[in-house]
Amino acid sequence: MAENEERMEKTIAALKDSFNAIRTGRANAAIFDKVRVDYYGNKTPLNQVATIQIPEARSVIIAPFDKSLIGEIEKAIQSSDLGLNPSNDGKVIRIQIPSLTAERRQELVKQAKASAENSRTAIRNIRRDGNETLKKQQKAGELTEDGLKSETDKLQKLTDKYIDEINKIYDAKEKEILQN
Repeated sequence: MAENEERMEKTIAALKDSFNAIRTGRANAAIFDKVRVDYYGNKTPLNQVATIQIPEARSVIIAPFDKSLIGEIEKAIQSSDLGLNPSNDGKVIRIQIPSLTAERRQELVKQAKASAENSRTAIRNIRRDGNETLKKQQKAGELTEDGLKSETDKLQKLTDKYIDEINKIYDAKEKEILQN
């Protein structure tokens, strides 16, 4: 049971990471989590080579620890699929987050919905694997029929709890995307 719950927790964490990468009309440091900068031959996460500040709702300032990296950081942001245009003044990189069109908002909602559905499927697969394990334990004599029913019910309650959590996370992300 604990192993199943741990796998479900990881699924929720993966969904949250996926949602953090979906850009809304507001500035958010988490959208840069997947941006990797070429730092002396190594692909390094942006937040390890620079500070990311959000001074206003629609602007981001990225200050590299090493000023010689400014060009690499700019290239990494441009080549990411975030659709952002960085500009640098030699010291920091400034990014204005454009407001989203209604069409783009709908695309992002679809993307979020697909991620949420993939997570629900993953949770159901974990439940299926858990049920198979329980049935094997019953066949091996490690579990009585009543014990099997009890454990199956617990697993179903756990599944329902995590599916509800996915729905709440998705609803919040959808609201955030559609908000002007």
